[in-house]
Amino acid sequence: MTRVIVGMGTCGLSAGAQQVYDSLEELCGQREGLFELGRTGCIGMCYREPLVEVRQDDGARFVYGGVDPDLAGRIVEEHVAGGRVLEEHLAVALESGAGAPEGTETGFLGSQNRIVLRNCGTIDPERIEDYTSTPEGYKALRRALFEMTPGSIIQEVKDSGLRGRGGAGFPTGLKWSFAAGNESDVKYVVCNADEGDPGAFMDRSVLEGDPHSVIEGMIICARAIGASSGYIYCRAEYPLAIRRLTIALDQARANDFLGPDILGSGFGFDIRIKQGAGAFVCGEETALFASIEGERGMPRIRPPFPAEKGLWGKPTNNNNVETYANVPWIIVNGASAYSALGTEKSRGTKVFALAGKIRRGGLAEVEMGTTINDLVFRIGGGIIGDREFKAVQMGGPSGGCIPSSLGNTPVDFESIPSTGAIMGSGGMVVMDDTTCMVEIARFFLDFTQKESCGKCTFCRVGTLRMLEILERITKGEGRIEDLDKLEKLARQIRESSLCGLGQTAPNPVLTTLKYYRDEYRAHIEDHRCPAKSCLALVDFFIDAEKCVGCTLCAKNCPVGAITGEAKKAHVIDNSICVKCGKCISSCNFGAVYKN
Repeated sequence: MTRVIVGMGTCGLSAGAQQVYDSLEELCGQREGLFELGRTGCIGMCYREPLVEVRQDDGARFVYGGVDPDLAGRIVEEHVAGGRVLEEHLAVALESGAGAPEGTETGFLGSQNRIVLRNCGTIDPERIEDYTSTPEGYKALRRALFEMTPGSIIQEVKDSGLRGRGGAGFPTGLKWSFAAGNESDVKYVVCNADEGDPGAFMDRSVLEGDPHSVIEGMIICARAIGASSGYIYCRAEYPLAIRRLTIALDQARANDFLGPDILGSGFGFDIRIKQGAGAFVCGEETALFASIEGERGMPRIRPPFPAEKGLWGKPTNNNNVETYANVPWIIVNGASAYSALGTEKSRGTKVFALAGKIRRGGLAEVEMGTTINDLVFRIGGGIIGDREFKAVQMGGPSGGCIPSSLGNTPVDFESIPSTGAIMGSGGMVVMDDTTCMVEIARFFLDFTQKESCGKCTFCRVGTLRMLEILERITKGEGRIEDLDKLEKLARQIRESSLCGLGQTAPNPVLTTLKYYRDEYRAHIEDHRCPAKSCLALVDFFIDAEKCVGCTLCAKNCPVGAITGEAKKAHVIDNSICVKCGKCISSCNFGAVYKN
């Protein structure tokens, strides 16, 4: 029977997928026997949500984008019942059946190599039967339990070249071997799902769309290092991920994949969920352990490292969501298949969250070594409005801004740090020529300064002093010597902070100073923002030739700064204007501008 499937990840639900699902559920009841209704997670095409897929008996799969309840009704009546594809609403045909058109977004998915996202947007994340029907679904666990030793599991992961996808890029198999080599009556496996970078949503989408792949990866790790207990540390701001994880864990226990004697192997392991309160510093593993233990999330001095003394002082292995999700694929398909992808020192694939001024915002998984330009233009579709590509922020608030002139830089663990940025967990915020790089540095430093746990003086106080300088500069009150102060403070904070938050917090400032120093000087010396973004340094004007005197701008001005008669050009009094921007957003003729 034809299946109609609604994408119900957070992005889809935010765009109205629940209403679409409800309308399809009603139609399914009315047209009994016509189609089966299902749900799935995010396929990555967040920019086209809500998404509805029609899976036909002949294998053809058609994904419709921007679906509302009315269009959902048409899909049922015209496509499912009538056999006519609504090509004007088609996002992509994933597998061509007889006469199936390619669709409008084939390049987005066709340019990817999906290992971590292999099941996202394909299976129902709330049905373990869907997962076990996939090539890896708990088959990797059976192989690890009955065909491999703990040592051979670790060697397979080592040979694959998998490196931690949380940001540091440490070799995963080597990390597992450290925990395996420390004898203890209790060991732990921890999954870091505390995804806090602005613009990053890779882990959330995997947990919402394919939670069993992460659970299976953790069980295999536990078998390899000899752990009996595990924790998934997931931020409470991810309620759907937590709900689906809870369902998946219950299903895994009911099917004997978790418990005291998994599949009769004699090996026992179970997993609990710990909800984090949204502290960014808890992305650092020792602060995360403190939070699980019920203490305030603050980093601890290392050594000893977690493989020796981690959670509750016991040997602990901690990886992030994406790292664990790779493991079942590697165990089933072999280390050589994984190591054949990517570059010599950065094997495999990487998931990126594309956000910002990009046409196709969403998730993309590509081979390591893919260039920034390929991600932005070939997969992301370029810049909204065909504006100039200016830069990309990689690595979240602790990362750095990479200019468009370095767009041919391969995305891997060696090339990205050479630019001054970091790979991070995979967030990519794309910027166009309307973005002020001084303001971007201020924005990210404001975030990390607020998220500092306060333990280190240089991180707590130094980031605040840097933020104060940046705020002065964006207001046109900066001094040229501020640039040297920023660089000096950045070095001191980086060298004197205990954890990765403080050590990397200056990166956005250092990279923007490196590549966009002229913008800093323009703010300081000319009291001008080249991007016309910093409101303290711009004024608002009305183009008399474009203004038709519709009076909308005047009616929307909260302080009465705009005057003029109906059907005649209006004028803005900048001595009164509070620069809220409502005049620009309300003008239908492009007559209002900043300068």
